[in-house]
Amino acid sequence: MIKPLEKLIEVYMCDYPFEKAPHEMLNFLRDEKDVFSTDNKNGHFTGSGWIVSPDKRKILMTHHKKIGKWLQMGGHADGESYLLKVALREVKEESGFEQFRVVTKKIFDLDIHDIPKRNCESVHTHYDVRFLFEADPVNETIVVSSESHDVAWIPIEKIAELNPETSIQRMVEKTLVLKNELF
Repeated sequence: MIKPLEKLIEVYMCDYPFEKAPHEMLNFLRDEKDVFSTDNKNGHFTGSGWIVSPDKRKILMTHHKKIGKWLQMGGHADGESYLLKVALREVKEESGFEQFRVVTKKIFDLDIHDIPKRNCESVHTHYDVRFLFEADPVNETIVVSSESHDVAWIPIEKIAELNPETSIQRMVEKTLVLKNELF
């Protein structure tokens, strides 16, 4: 099931030709084995969800326990090659929400980042494929999972204070473009 992901990444490359992550991800996808499994100690694909409110003014984020940062929700593929399904599973598990609207089945963002050594887990790389979801901050109740210190709707203008990392700011910028297209 590599071909569907390969096509999604190729489409993303056309939309964002200046980003280098898609090229590296395609090479990893084509050259490595077991790219959807944590058994691959070089790295593996993960699926994440960037969850926006309908007005695009708030982002649902988790304060991740292991990493100690405010992040988008997501996690390991655990052998699943359909990463939109992985992202949807993870956002439900980590937020307690049941209702999400998949804004598009296209990739919203791609990021490659190293995960530091922890306990018996060696340093490895996450090839994170991020999808855009929309959820209702009023009619859904947040349930904080055991993986998080907190889960909250963060006003988009406050995200840089909580996590100034380039990949997070890139998703904020993409969200602001969407918001401007709406209004």
